[in-house]
Amino acid sequence: MLTNMAASLQSARFSTNYSPLSSNFNQKSLIGATGRLKSSHLEPNYGTKRLRKRNLVVAASAESGGAERFYLNFTGFPFPLGPFLNRRTIRTELLKELDAPVEYIILPTFAYEHKIFVGPFSRKFPRAQIWVAPRQWSWPINLPLEFFGIFRAKPLKDEDDSTPWSDEIEQKILTSPEVGIGPYVEVAFYHKKSRTLLVTDAVIFVPRQPPECISKESLLESAKNGLAVKLLSKGKVVPDEPVADNKLNRQKGWERMVLQILFLGPSNLLEPTASFAQMSQKLIVSPIVKTLVFSKVPEKVRDWIDRIVRDWKFQRVIPAHFAAPINASRSDFLTAFSFLDELLGEQEATQPSLSILFSSLMGRAASYFPPDDMKTLSSLDQFLVSVGAVKKTVSGRKRR
Repeated sequence: MLTNMAASLQSARFSTNYSPLSSNFNQKSLIGATGRLKSSHLEPNYGTKRLRKRNLVVAASAESGGAERFYLNFTGFPFPLGPFLNRRTIRTELLKELDAPVEYIILPTFAYEHKIFVGPFSRKFPRAQIWVAPRQWSWPINLPLEFFGIFRAKPLKDEDDSTPWSDEIEQKILTSPEVGIGPYVEVAFYHKKSRTLLVTDAVIFVPRQPPECISKESLLESAKNGLAVKLLSKGKVVPDEPVADNKLNRQKGWERMVLQILFLGPSNLLEPTASFAQMSQKLIVSPIVKTLVFSKVPEKVRDWIDRIVRDWKFQRVIPAHFAAPINASRSDFLTAFSFLDELLGEQEATQPSLSILFSSLMGRAASYFPPDDMKTLSSLDQFLVSVGAVKKTVSGRKRR
């Protein structure tokens, strides 16, 4: 699943005009540059011109619409299609709004599909400093950052108040023991002025309807009853009929796309609506990240999210995947991680934890996923454990 996304938050009077593609709210600049979903680069930039604008490049593409707008555009989602806007035009318009040079390029995670864009960024903005998350690694060969075109990079540190942007943007790092072939590392940022939490893979929000950037051709293609649908139809007869271009079929295509992305092999692509409803319109941890990463190191993850909600009073979240910005509270964020309590068991649950308090208040956990849809992912997890690619999932029952 690859996409390009852009976020640019600018100083503005508050407006309730909100959509997945544009929104206004009161804050200083957070401006976008080019990247792919799962390749989100957070780029705090400090201007030197009049008013000393502070800017944080989150990743990707945007279009001009005035100096007081928030832009968020998705391109190539959910498959690696080409961008729907000309990148050179995007870059020019973003720099016009920035009205200041790009000074910092930040890589907030370790994965190849994220770091591959840092080199092109740095070549376009050769005077910008590069900052990277700690414990960088690659597989199957652990290559140095220079191999990816990343030179003279500075390491990000947890809760570092010596960074050039620390007066406006704070950071907290999740760095775990090896979850398998390597550690999981992610840096969360908090823009204090706008009370915005920025993350890469930690959480997602699946919108009910497809973003405008997905072509109708892609949606209708996914709505066809092809081989994948026939294999994942719960044994029902799959009609082989033409797909008319209408709102219903476009929505079906979107729902099928999402379920394949989230579960790899969902239980019922023929009739995706019920499973899609369970996964959309709420802040969640991606099933893949939950199963293959966070369930392996729940203590580290809990410590990270508890520190985030203890210190940062955010009101919205910008993830690198799917929709953003999301109006979400600390309780919404913690509810997405309520599965950690079950994994850690009563022994850990007796310890003071903000997650326990908020999860109990929120009722049914946002981390519930349909068991039938999880079968393929669970089988993959078992296989990866058997070959030593990932650790076993921590079990509270086994610990007691």
